[in-house]
Amino acid sequence: MADMSPRNDPLQPSTEHPFRKAVLRGLGVVVPPLLTIVIFLWVAGTVNQFVLRPFASGVRYALVWHFEDEIQEEVPADRVAAKLKPGVDPTQYYYETPDRKFVPYAVYDLVRKNQGAEPLPETAKGVYRRYVELRYLKPHVVVPTFLAIFILVLYLLGKFMAAGIGRIFVGAFERGILQLPLVRNVYSSVKQVTDFLFSPRQIEYTRVVAIEYPRAGIWSLGLVTGESMLDIRAAANEPVLSILVPTSPMPVTGYTINVRKSEALDLNITIDQAFQFIVSCGVVVPPQQLQEALEEKAEAEQIESDAGQAAAGENGVAGP
Repeated sequence: MADMSPRNDPLQPSTEHPFRKAVLRGLGVVVPPLLTIVIFLWVAGTVNQFVLRPFASGVRYALVWHFEDEIQEEVPADRVAAKLKPGVDPTQYYYETPDRKFVPYAVYDLVRKNQGAEPLPETAKGVYRRYVELRYLKPHVVVPTFLAIFILVLYLLGKFMAAGIGRIFVGAFERGILQLPLVRNVYSSVKQVTDFLFSPRQIEYTRVVAIEYPRAGIWSLGLVTGESMLDIRAAANEPVLSILVPTSPMPVTGYTINVRKSEALDLNITIDQAFQFIVSCGVVVPPQQLQEALEEKAEAEQIESDAGQAAAGENGVAGP
């Protein structure tokens, strides 16, 4: 005989402890923004470490190489900065580094004034590296320049991909990646996500519907792509919709079916909410489709209505 105790009855209200329920609700509020911030910080840190820093290092190396001709092996004794006299133009003098080479005094002076508590570089190239950082690689100059170059590279890469030869190169690269064990599993998963996020949608979805598919009694979400073919419409003797039924958790694939318009149930959700529901395998439900949210809204409206009636009653008693 089946156990019909209230504990196993799904229609009975939840007996979850109020404290635990409140903590879980608090986590539901705090975790999404925290995870969003962590993801953005992780992306920014990764870009800074593997893209921005190598970019800045390459530019610094190129500039140091450009200024390397200004490093002198020997200079006249009266041009050494140790003998610099007050009121004399310092641009004609040199500073002798610990490795017995000479750099322009203006370069050394800029490094010395901005070095702080750190010791001065002991080589002439080290002085110039620091000079290049202070003079040309300031953050407010490097970051906008890097972003402009990065966007330009993405634009040129996108134009290259639009050409036939670009697709050939990328196709050959992907075929090589997919031959590597373990790597191909990670790459294919990441590729599906990036294609879903960044690729333009070739299909325009008009609305979200629910249909009984693959059989009666099982409801699936579908995206209406348009009216179906005339022959199918004539056979059905009523309007027929072309519907894409996406698969979870990656809705980039699915089934295209044709359903009578009368058998499609329009849902009060947006396309983005439908994708969130599909990607999360039904975990993320649109707020307007949550029974609990509707009950809380009705309860809040009832409390507000009762408060308004109570205030009207008090005003009626207090009035003349």
